[in-house]
Amino acid sequence: MKKLLFVVFVGLFSLINAQSWQPAGDKIKSKWAEEVDADNPLPEYPRPLLVRDRWLSLNGLWDYAIVDLGSSIPEAFDGKILVPYAIESSLSGVQKRVGEKHELWYHRTFTVPSGWENKKLLLNFGAVDWKADVWVNDIKVGTHQGGYAPFSFDVTSFLNKSGEQTLTVKVWDPTDRGFQPRGKQVNDPHGIWYSPVTGIWQTVWIEPVENAYITNLKTVPNIDGGNVSVLAATEGASSSAIIEVKVLENGNVVGTGKAAAGQEVLVAVPHAKLWSPESPFLYDMEVTILQEGKPADRVKSYLGMRKISVARDGNGVVRMQLNNKDYFHFGPLDQGWWPDGLYTAPTDEALLYDIRKTKELGFNMIRKHVKVEPARWYYHCDREGILVWQDMPNGDRSPEWQMRNYFNGKELVRSAESETNFRQEWKEIMDLFYSNPSVVVLVPFNEAWGQFKTAEIVEWTKSYNPSRLINSASGGNHYDVGDILDMHNYPNPVMGLYDSKRVNVLGEYGGIGLVVDEHLWEKDRNWGYVQYKTSKEATDAYLEMIETLKSIIPNGYSGAVYTQTTDVEVEVNGLITYDRKVVKLEEERIRKANLEISNFFR
Repeated sequence: MKKLLFVVFVGLFSLINAQSWQPAGDKIKSKWAEEVDADNPLPEYPRPLLVRDRWLSLNGLWDYAIVDLGSSIPEAFDGKILVPYAIESSLSGVQKRVGEKHELWYHRTFTVPSGWENKKLLLNFGAVDWKADVWVNDIKVGTHQGGYAPFSFDVTSFLNKSGEQTLTVKVWDPTDRGFQPRGKQVNDPHGIWYSPVTGIWQTVWIEPVENAYITNLKTVPNIDGGNVSVLAATEGASSSAIIEVKVLENGNVVGTGKAAAGQEVLVAVPHAKLWSPESPFLYDMEVTILQEGKPADRVKSYLGMRKISVARDGNGVVRMQLNNKDYFHFGPLDQGWWPDGLYTAPTDEALLYDIRKTKELGFNMIRKHVKVEPARWYYHCDREGILVWQDMPNGDRSPEWQMRNYFNGKELVRSAESETNFRQEWKEIMDLFYSNPSVVVLVPFNEAWGQFKTAEIVEWTKSYNPSRLINSASGGNHYDVGDILDMHNYPNPVMGLYDSKRVNVLGEYGGIGLVVDEHLWEKDRNWGYVQYKTSKEATDAYLEMIETLKSIIPNGYSGAVYTQTTDVEVEVNGLITYDRKVVKLEEERIRKANLEISNFFR
């Protein structure tokens, strides 16, 4: 009887919670908005490259308050917010602005599951935009500055011995009033500039670990040598600890290696099956810390055996190669925004949809534009098989500075604080996807915005992440550094500059605008580079651009990026509407044409 009453109570509590939340506002929403579970939003394991069996999501309804900058911890809160959706989003249930003169506070309680006694407890955040201070049981446990990368704290020493634990988070985000990386976020959204995103926007979770545990993995495949190198970062491992790595195919071990903690583990992978968009084969991997011969921590991961490089073709043109073969990179500019969740896809299925639809449309690559995605997005790219060009989100000085200096080669002189922050955030962002085989090109700068010390930043990026190509400045300002010279031109594809020593790509073109009624962010304020009235007209224009692109590839282009995957807010340049309910162009026609480009060298 007591058990039955408990079940009824839990059921009523969940029902009350669910009824206390609903999406805010009257803007358009994706179909997945209706599938959001307020009791357990985004329930999937958030870190596929480093998996532990035991974990607890802290997503759900939290208390929130918006207070003046510099205020004390609130004694009362304004209401409930659904984590992990930014407060400006509909799915947060709040949809309020914060701004640089205010701070956003979060609060909730949690209970450590039974069976986790005598373990260390890690508190993990997928991402919080921008500066986060964290308290556990009214004890400040740490601060993190950076809106795009995961971070964690060991909170073991600050937990109550039993019962409820309190978790409080303070967030400050100046959006376009600060120097920090922010991508397309502005306080006054218009044209190609979108809404602010403040606060927790990725999963929050806790997990138990042993005294010695793995914090990160860096996996570098070597298809020419038939092996893979794995560097495990650890915490608490003894000087005599050993890292053991097993590579598995369909549950069978195909390679094993060991090294002292802190050293790279070299594992032979004989007759490796190579990863590519056409055949995205992934090996499973187990990594274990051995202390005195006994396992102290074990995580599951995976890897893809692939190589990204450059080489001259028979005509002397420098081409990008995948697995030692010329490979044309062709894909859309992907902003990664959602009408209901802004930076955060409403569900994991929604996150996967954009990737699958991109492949269905005949592309083999995505340029993730001035935004970083949750770890699961890169995991889906790995599994589905699509190349990724990853931008560093723009930041610091405004677009006005950018436009004045776009073609004159002038670099921004950043403050010491801004420069230090850029390096730290870029490093943490690269650490996020260091081991994802889908990520093949890194883009530190875009169109001169915030561009500084280009040669130095490119050199450091390449030395830190040598298994990727470096596109130093997509669209300029151009310096003779990096692996790629990247031109932008709207609307039609052209070849402006040409560098005989580097790969040449068309990093942005297109921007075909098409308004689809009933699927608009705003009815009377829509923008596109060029506008068409019907799907057929827009498709015809798209195919004309494809024919032009085909004619200039032999002259030297090795990649091209079409703007863009979806509409975003008032920008209607997408192949798909912002709510993802309509493919705006004629799908079969553009798929056939896209495949001709994607397969140009094959």
